[in-house]
Amino acid sequence: MSQKISVGIDIGTYQIKVVVAENVKSEDGTINTNILGTGFAESKGLRHGYILNTSDVERCLRLAIGQAEKASKIKIKKAYISIGGIGLSGIVSKGFVMISKADSEITDMDVRNVLAEAEEEISQSVMANKRIIHSIPVSYKIDGQIIMGRPAGMHGAKLEVKALFVACLEQHLNDTIRAVENVGVEVIDVMASPLAASLVNLNKTQKIAGCVLANIGSETVSLVMFENNTPISLEVFPIGGSDITNDIALGFRIPIEEAENVKMRKTDSDGQYPKKKLEEIIMARLSDIFDLIEAHLKKMGRSGLLPAGIVLTGGGSSLETIEDMAKASLKLPSKIASINLVSNIKNSKTMDSSWSVSYGLAVWGINNGDDIPNGIKIPTNRKNPFVWFKQFLP
Repeated sequence: MSQKISVGIDIGTYQIKVVVAENVKSEDGTINTNILGTGFAESKGLRHGYILNTSDVERCLRLAIGQAEKASKIKIKKAYISIGGIGLSGIVSKGFVMISKADSEITDMDVRNVLAEAEEEISQSVMANKRIIHSIPVSYKIDGQIIMGRPAGMHGAKLEVKALFVACLEQHLNDTIRAVENVGVEVIDVMASPLAASLVNLNKTQKIAGCVLANIGSETVSLVMFENNTPISLEVFPIGGSDITNDIALGFRIPIEEAENVKMRKTDSDGQYPKKKLEEIIMARLSDIFDLIEAHLKKMGRSGLLPAGIVLTGGGSSLETIEDMAKASLKLPSKIASINLVSNIKNSKTMDSSWSVSYGLAVWGINNGDDIPNGIKIPTNRKNPFVWFKQFLP
Protein backbone atom coordinates (compact mmCIF):
# COMPACT_ATOMS: atom_id res chain seq x y z
CA MET A 1 0.00 0.00 0.00
CA SER A 2 1.40 3.40 -1.04
CA GLN A 3 0.49 6.77 0.45
CA LYS A 4 0.82 10.39 -0.66
CA ILE A 5 0.17 13.32 1.67
CA SER A 6 -0.51 16.95 0.73
CA VAL A 7 -1.19 20.12 2.72
CA GLY A 8 -3.20 23.14 1.57
CA ILE A 9 -3.07 26.50 3.38
CA ASP A 10 -5.69 29.16 2.63
CA ILE A 11 -4.69 32.54 4.09
CA GLY A 12 -7.96 34.46 4.04
CA THR A 13 -8.79 37.85 5.50
CA TYR A 14 -11.27 36.33 7.98
CA GLN A 15 -9.70 32.95 8.70
CA ILE A 16 -6.64 30.87 7.94
CA LYS A 17 -7.56 27.29 7.08
CA VAL A 18 -5.23 24.28 6.78
CA VAL A 19 -6.15 20.88 5.32
CA VAL A 20 -3.97 17.76 5.45
CA ALA A 21 -5.09 15.15 2.90
CA GLU A 22 -3.79 11.80 1.79
CA ASN A 23 -4.15 9.53 -1.22
CA VAL A 24 -3.90 5.89 -0.28
CA LYS A 25 -3.43 3.33 -3.05
CA SER A 26 -4.35 -0.17 -1.99
CA GLU A 27 -2.93 -3.38 -3.38
CA ASP A 28 -5.87 -3.75 -5.79
CA GLY A 29 -5.13 -0.31 -7.29
CA THR A 30 -8.03 1.53 -5.64
CA ILE A 31 -7.20 5.12 -4.65
CA ASN A 32 -8.92 6.69 -1.65
CA THR A 33 -8.52 10.35 -0.69
CA ASN A 34 -8.94 11.09 3.01
CA ILE A 35 -8.75 14.22 5.15
CA LEU A 36 -6.31 13.45 7.94
CA GLY A 37 -6.72 16.72 9.80
CA THR A 38 -7.72 20.36 9.62
CA GLY A 39 -6.83 23.53 11.46
CA PHE A 40 -8.08 27.09 11.46
CA ALA A 41 -7.47 30.39 13.19
CA GLU A 42 -8.87 33.88 13.02
CA SER A 43 -6.85 35.99 10.60
CA LYS A 44 -5.12 39.05 11.97
CA GLY A 45 -2.80 41.44 10.19
CA LEU A 46 -4.59 41.29 6.81
CA ARG A 47 -6.80 43.74 4.93
CA HIS A 48 -8.54 42.92 1.63
CA GLY A 49 -6.13 39.99 1.35
CA TYR A 50 -3.00 42.08 1.88
CA ILE A 51 -0.56 41.36 4.70
CA LEU A 52 -0.20 44.51 6.79
CA ASN A 53 1.35 42.99 9.93
CA THR A 54 3.57 39.98 9.26
CA SER A 55 4.02 39.01 12.92
CA ASP A 56 0.24 38.80 13.44
CA VAL A 57 -0.17 36.65 10.34
CA GLU A 58 2.65 34.34 11.41
CA ARG A 59 1.12 33.92 14.86
CA CYS A 60 -2.24 32.92 13.31
CA LEU A 61 -0.49 30.58 10.88
CA ARG A 62 1.26 28.79 13.73
CA LEU A 63 -2.05 28.28 15.51
CA ALA A 64 -3.85 26.89 12.45
CA ILE A 65 -0.91 24.69 11.43
CA GLY A 66 -0.55 23.43 15.00
CA GLN A 67 -4.20 22.36 15.07
CA ALA A 68 -3.82 20.53 11.75
CA GLU A 69 -0.65 18.79 12.96
CA LYS A 70 -2.35 17.68 16.17
CA ALA A 71 -5.41 16.37 14.30
CA SER A 72 -3.42 14.60 11.59
CA LYS A 73 -0.49 13.51 13.79
CA ILE A 74 1.80 14.68 10.99
CA LYS A 75 4.52 17.34 11.13
CA ILE A 76 3.79 19.86 8.36
CA LYS A 77 6.99 20.74 6.52
CA LYS A 78 5.73 21.62 3.03
CA ALA A 79 2.46 23.06 1.70
CA TYR A 80 0.57 24.45 -1.27
CA ILE A 81 -0.77 27.93 -0.58
CA SER A 82 -3.37 30.27 -2.05
CA ILE A 83 -3.04 33.86 -3.18
CA GLY A 84 -6.05 36.16 -3.25
CA GLY A 85 -7.07 39.70 -2.42
CA ILE A 86 -7.93 42.67 -4.58
CA GLY A 87 -4.45 42.65 -6.12
CA LEU A 88 -5.40 39.46 -7.99
CA SER A 89 -6.65 39.98 -11.54
CA GLY A 90 -7.27 38.21 -14.82
CA ILE A 91 -5.92 39.70 -18.06
CA VAL A 92 -7.00 38.45 -21.50
CA SER A 93 -4.43 38.88 -24.27
CA LYS A 94 -3.78 37.57 -27.78
CA GLY A 95 -0.64 36.67 -29.69
CA PHE A 96 0.48 35.00 -32.91
CA VAL A 97 3.56 33.40 -34.44
CA MET A 98 4.49 32.14 -37.89
CA ILE A 99 5.24 28.42 -37.96
CA SER A 100 8.99 27.81 -38.11
CA LYS A 101 9.27 24.30 -39.58
CA ALA A 102 9.60 23.90 -43.34
CA ASP A 103 6.82 21.29 -43.45
CA SER A 104 4.50 23.69 -41.53
CA GLU A 105 4.07 21.27 -38.60
CA ILE A 106 3.29 23.06 -35.33
CA THR A 107 5.69 22.10 -32.54
CA ASP A 108 5.54 22.42 -28.77
CA MET A 109 8.05 25.27 -29.12
CA ASP A 110 5.60 27.14 -31.39
CA VAL A 111 2.90 26.71 -28.74
CA ARG A 112 5.21 28.06 -26.02
CA ASN A 113 6.28 30.95 -28.24
CA VAL A 114 2.74 32.03 -29.10
CA LEU A 115 1.81 32.08 -25.41
CA ALA A 116 4.93 34.16 -24.70
CA GLU A 117 3.89 36.56 -27.50
CA ALA A 118 0.45 36.96 -25.92
CA GLU A 119 2.12 37.78 -22.61
CA GLU A 120 4.35 40.35 -24.33
CA GLU A 121 1.25 42.10 -25.67
CA ILE A 122 0.12 43.03 -22.16
CA SER A 123 0.87 46.69 -21.57
CA GLN A 124 3.53 47.60 -19.01
CA SER A 125 1.11 49.90 -17.20
CA VAL A 126 -1.24 46.97 -16.54
CA MET A 127 1.63 44.83 -15.24
CA ALA A 128 3.21 47.48 -13.00
CA ASN A 129 4.26 45.82 -9.71
CA LYS A 130 2.53 42.59 -10.76
CA ARG A 131 3.67 39.07 -11.51
CA ILE A 132 1.93 36.51 -13.70
CA ILE A 133 1.32 33.28 -11.80
CA HIS A 134 -0.98 31.41 -14.23
CA SER A 135 -0.93 31.36 -18.05
CA ILE A 136 -4.05 29.66 -19.40
CA PRO A 137 -4.67 29.21 -23.16
CA VAL A 138 -8.37 29.83 -23.84
CA SER A 139 -8.45 29.09 -27.58
CA TYR A 140 -6.16 28.57 -30.56
CA LYS A 141 -6.48 29.43 -34.25
CA ILE A 142 -4.54 27.96 -37.15
CA ASP A 143 -4.61 30.13 -40.26
CA GLY A 144 -7.64 31.96 -38.88
CA GLN A 145 -9.66 28.85 -38.03
CA ILE A 146 -10.47 27.97 -34.42
CA ILE A 147 -9.21 24.49 -33.55
CA MET A 148 -10.15 22.19 -30.68
CA GLY A 149 -7.57 20.44 -28.53
CA ARG A 150 -3.79 20.68 -28.85
CA PRO A 151 -2.34 22.54 -31.85
CA ALA A 152 1.01 20.71 -31.62
CA GLY A 153 1.28 18.17 -34.43
CA MET A 154 -1.16 19.99 -36.72
CA HIS A 155 -0.08 21.95 -39.82
CA GLY A 156 -0.45 25.58 -40.80
CA ALA A 157 1.36 28.82 -41.51
CA LYS A 158 0.14 30.97 -38.61
CA LEU A 159 -0.73 30.06 -35.01
CA GLU A 160 -2.80 32.40 -32.84
CA VAL A 161 -3.78 32.15 -29.19
CA LYS A 162 -6.21 33.88 -26.86
CA ALA A 163 -5.02 33.45 -23.29
CA LEU A 164 -6.01 34.33 -19.75
CA PHE A 165 -3.12 35.51 -17.58
CA VAL A 166 -3.71 35.61 -13.84
CA ALA A 167 -1.52 38.18 -12.11
CA CYS A 168 -1.07 39.35 -8.54
CA LEU A 169 0.89 42.07 -6.79
CA GLU A 170 4.44 40.80 -6.53
CA GLN A 171 4.97 42.32 -3.09
CA HIS A 172 1.83 40.59 -1.79
CA LEU A 173 2.99 37.29 -3.26
CA ASN A 174 6.44 37.63 -1.68
CA ASP A 175 5.00 38.66 1.69
CA THR A 176 2.65 35.66 1.73
CA ILE A 177 5.40 33.16 0.84
CA ARG A 178 7.74 34.73 3.41
CA ALA A 179 5.12 34.52 6.18
CA VAL A 180 4.57 30.81 5.56
CA GLU A 181 8.28 30.06 5.37
CA ASN A 182 8.95 32.05 8.55
CA VAL A 183 6.82 29.54 10.49
CA GLY A 184 8.93 26.66 9.17
CA VAL A 185 6.83 25.50 6.22
CA GLU A 186 8.29 25.31 2.71
CA VAL A 187 6.02 26.64 -0.05
CA ILE A 188 5.87 24.07 -2.85
CA ASP A 189 3.60 26.10 -5.14
CA VAL A 190 1.02 28.87 -5.24
CA MET A 191 -2.44 28.97 -6.82
CA ALA A 192 -4.98 31.79 -7.17
CA SER A 193 -7.75 31.23 -4.61
CA PRO A 194 -10.65 31.21 -7.12
CA LEU A 195 -8.97 28.51 -9.21
CA ALA A 196 -8.22 26.40 -6.13
CA ALA A 197 -11.88 26.55 -5.08
CA SER A 198 -13.02 25.59 -8.58
CA LEU A 199 -11.16 22.28 -8.31
CA VAL A 200 -13.64 21.02 -5.71
CA ASN A 201 -16.70 23.28 -6.15
CA LEU A 202 -17.34 22.72 -9.86
CA ASN A 203 -17.74 19.56 -11.90
CA LYS A 204 -16.72 18.99 -15.48
CA THR A 205 -20.28 19.29 -16.81
CA GLN A 206 -20.65 22.78 -15.30
CA LYS A 207 -17.29 23.91 -16.67
CA ILE A 208 -18.04 22.69 -20.17
CA ALA A 209 -21.53 24.21 -20.33
CA GLY A 210 -20.42 27.56 -18.89
CA CYS A 211 -20.66 28.87 -15.34
CA VAL A 212 -19.26 31.42 -12.92
CA LEU A 213 -18.01 30.56 -9.43
CA ALA A 214 -18.45 33.44 -6.97
CA ASN A 215 -16.52 33.17 -3.73
CA ILE A 216 -18.02 35.61 -1.21
CA GLY A 217 -15.35 36.16 1.40
CA SER A 218 -15.04 38.53 4.31
CA GLU A 219 -13.69 41.56 2.40
CA THR A 220 -13.64 40.43 -1.23
CA VAL A 221 -15.80 38.69 -3.81
CA SER A 222 -13.79 36.71 -6.36
CA LEU A 223 -15.12 35.37 -9.65
CA VAL A 224 -13.82 32.77 -12.05
CA MET A 225 -15.78 32.02 -15.23
CA PHE A 226 -15.56 28.76 -17.17
CA GLU A 227 -16.52 27.70 -20.68
CA ASN A 228 -15.50 24.56 -22.56
CA ASN A 229 -13.82 23.33 -19.37
CA THR A 230 -11.42 26.30 -19.38
CA PRO A 231 -11.32 29.44 -17.19
CA ILE A 232 -11.95 32.45 -19.42
CA SER A 233 -11.97 35.27 -16.85
CA LEU A 234 -11.06 36.04 -13.26
CA GLU A 235 -11.98 39.12 -11.23
CA VAL A 236 -11.89 40.28 -7.60
CA PHE A 237 -14.08 43.01 -6.06
CA PRO A 238 -13.33 44.86 -2.78
CA ILE A 239 -16.64 44.02 -1.11
CA GLY A 240 -17.70 41.10 1.05
CA GLY A 241 -19.49 39.69 4.06
CA SER A 242 -17.94 42.16 6.50
CA ASP A 243 -19.72 45.00 4.67
CA ILE A 244 -23.04 43.30 5.45
CA THR A 245 -22.00 42.94 9.08
CA ASN A 246 -21.09 46.63 9.25
CA ASP A 247 -24.44 47.62 7.72
CA ILE A 248 -26.31 45.55 10.34
CA ALA A 249 -24.23 47.11 13.14
CA LEU A 250 -25.12 50.60 11.91
CA GLY A 251 -28.74 49.76 11.18
CA PHE A 252 -29.43 48.39 14.65
CA ARG A 253 -26.70 50.32 16.50
CA ILE A 254 -25.16 47.18 17.93
CA PRO A 255 -21.55 45.93 18.33
CA ILE A 256 -19.84 44.29 15.37
CA GLU A 257 -19.68 40.92 17.15
CA GLU A 258 -23.43 40.93 17.78
CA ALA A 259 -24.10 42.07 14.20
CA GLU A 260 -22.13 39.06 12.87
CA ASN A 261 -24.21 36.69 15.01
CA VAL A 262 -27.42 38.33 13.81
CA LYS A 263 -26.29 38.05 10.18
CA MET A 264 -25.50 34.34 10.51
CA ARG A 265 -28.66 33.67 12.56
CA LYS A 266 -26.58 32.56 15.55
CA THR A 267 -28.81 34.46 17.95
CA ASP A 268 -32.57 34.64 18.44
CA SER A 269 -33.14 38.00 16.78
CA ASP A 270 -36.81 37.80 15.74
CA GLY A 271 -38.02 39.93 18.62
CA GLN A 272 -35.06 42.22 19.22
CA TYR A 273 -34.16 42.79 15.57
CA PRO A 274 -37.17 42.98 13.21
CA LYS A 275 -36.81 40.37 10.48
CA LYS A 276 -38.09 42.67 7.74
CA LYS A 277 -35.53 45.39 8.48
CA LEU A 278 -32.74 42.81 8.76
CA GLU A 279 -33.61 41.35 5.36
CA GLU A 280 -33.71 44.82 3.81
CA ILE A 281 -30.22 45.58 5.12
CA ILE A 282 -28.79 42.28 3.88
CA MET A 283 -30.52 42.44 0.49
CA ALA A 284 -29.33 46.00 -0.14
CA ARG A 285 -25.68 44.98 0.21
CA LEU A 286 -26.18 41.72 -1.72
CA SER A 287 -27.72 43.81 -4.48
CA ASP A 288 -24.46 45.79 -4.68
CA ILE A 289 -22.49 42.55 -4.97
CA PHE A 290 -24.70 41.12 -7.70
CA ASP A 291 -24.63 44.43 -9.60
CA LEU A 292 -20.83 44.11 -9.78
CA ILE A 293 -21.10 40.50 -10.94
CA GLU A 294 -23.68 41.42 -13.58
CA ALA A 295 -21.49 44.26 -14.86
CA HIS A 296 -18.61 41.79 -15.26
CA LEU A 297 -20.84 39.30 -17.08
CA LYS A 298 -21.94 42.04 -19.48
CA LYS A 299 -18.32 43.04 -20.05
CA MET A 300 -17.54 39.43 -20.99
CA GLY A 301 -20.67 39.15 -23.16
CA ARG A 302 -22.10 36.40 -20.93
CA SER A 303 -24.98 38.19 -19.19
CA GLY A 304 -27.78 35.63 -18.89
CA LEU A 305 -25.85 33.25 -21.17
CA LEU A 306 -24.20 30.73 -18.81
CA PRO A 307 -26.22 27.48 -18.89
CA ALA A 308 -24.73 26.16 -15.64
CA GLY A 309 -25.37 29.53 -14.01
CA ILE A 310 -23.71 30.92 -10.92
CA VAL A 311 -22.31 28.77 -8.12
CA LEU A 312 -21.91 30.52 -4.76
CA THR A 313 -19.16 29.56 -2.33
CA GLY A 314 -17.23 31.06 0.59
CA GLY A 315 -18.46 32.08 4.01
CA GLY A 316 -20.94 34.62 2.61
CA SER A 317 -22.77 31.95 0.61
CA SER A 318 -24.41 30.66 3.81
CA LEU A 319 -26.68 33.72 4.02
CA GLU A 320 -30.38 32.94 3.76
CA THR A 321 -32.10 33.91 0.49
CA ILE A 322 -28.77 34.51 -1.30
CA GLU A 323 -29.44 31.72 -3.80
CA ASP A 324 -32.85 33.13 -4.79
CA MET A 325 -31.51 36.67 -4.96
CA ALA A 326 -28.65 35.61 -7.24
CA LYS A 327 -31.11 33.88 -9.56
CA ALA A 328 -33.38 36.94 -9.71
CA SER A 329 -30.59 39.51 -10.05
CA LEU A 330 -28.50 37.71 -12.68
CA LYS A 331 -31.29 35.81 -14.49
CA LEU A 332 -29.19 32.67 -14.26
CA PRO A 333 -29.53 29.29 -12.57
CA SER A 334 -28.13 29.59 -9.05
CA LYS A 335 -26.93 27.12 -6.46
CA ILE A 336 -24.85 26.99 -3.30
CA ALA A 337 -21.57 25.16 -3.83
CA SER A 338 -20.86 21.86 -2.20
CA ILE A 339 -17.42 20.32 -2.07
CA ASN A 340 -17.08 17.54 -4.62
CA LEU A 341 -15.09 15.09 -2.54
CA VAL A 342 -12.46 13.17 -4.47
CA SER A 343 -13.19 10.00 -2.52
CA ASN A 344 -13.53 9.01 1.11
CA ILE A 345 -13.32 11.59 3.84
CA LYS A 346 -12.74 11.02 7.53
CA ASN A 347 -13.61 14.45 8.86
CA SER A 348 -16.64 15.48 6.79
CA LYS A 349 -18.05 17.86 9.41
CA THR A 350 -15.58 20.59 8.45
CA MET A 351 -16.08 20.34 4.71
CA ASP A 352 -18.52 23.17 4.09
CA SER A 353 -17.87 25.58 1.23
CA SER A 354 -15.73 27.90 3.36
CA TRP A 355 -13.05 25.17 3.18
CA SER A 356 -13.12 25.02 -0.62
CA VAL A 357 -9.81 26.81 -1.21
CA SER A 358 -7.77 24.88 1.36
CA TYR A 359 -9.22 21.53 0.31
CA GLY A 360 -8.74 22.41 -3.37
CA LEU A 361 -5.08 23.16 -2.69
CA ALA A 362 -4.62 19.82 -0.93
CA VAL A 363 -6.28 17.99 -3.83
CA TRP A 364 -4.06 19.87 -6.27
CA GLY A 365 -0.97 18.85 -4.32
CA ILE A 366 -1.98 15.20 -4.19
CA ASN A 367 -2.52 15.10 -7.95
CA ASN A 368 0.29 17.45 -8.98
CA GLY A 369 1.63 16.21 -12.32
CA ASP A 370 -1.36 13.96 -13.01
CA ASP A 371 -4.85 14.48 -14.36
CA ILE A 372 -6.84 15.82 -11.43
CA PRO A 373 -10.63 16.03 -10.99
CA ASN A 374 -12.64 18.01 -13.52
CA GLY A 375 -10.27 17.47 -16.44
CA ILE A 376 -7.47 19.84 -15.42
CA LYS A 377 -3.87 18.81 -15.96
CA ILE A 378 -1.08 20.57 -14.10
CA PRO A 379 2.46 20.22 -15.49
CA THR A 380 5.27 20.47 -12.97
CA ASN A 381 8.96 21.23 -12.80
CA ARG A 382 10.41 19.74 -9.64
CA LYS A 383 13.69 21.63 -10.07
CA ASN A 384 11.92 24.89 -9.32
CA PRO A 385 10.86 25.32 -5.68
CA PHE A 386 7.98 27.51 -6.86
CA VAL A 387 6.37 25.46 -9.61
CA TRP A 388 4.12 28.01 -11.23
CA PHE A 389 0.76 26.72 -12.47
CA LYS A 390 1.05 27.10 -16.23
CA GLN A 391 -1.99 25.90 -18.10
CA PHE A 392 -5.40 24.32 -18.13
CA LEU A 393 -5.99 21.59 -20.70
CA PRO A 394 -9.34 20.03 -21.65
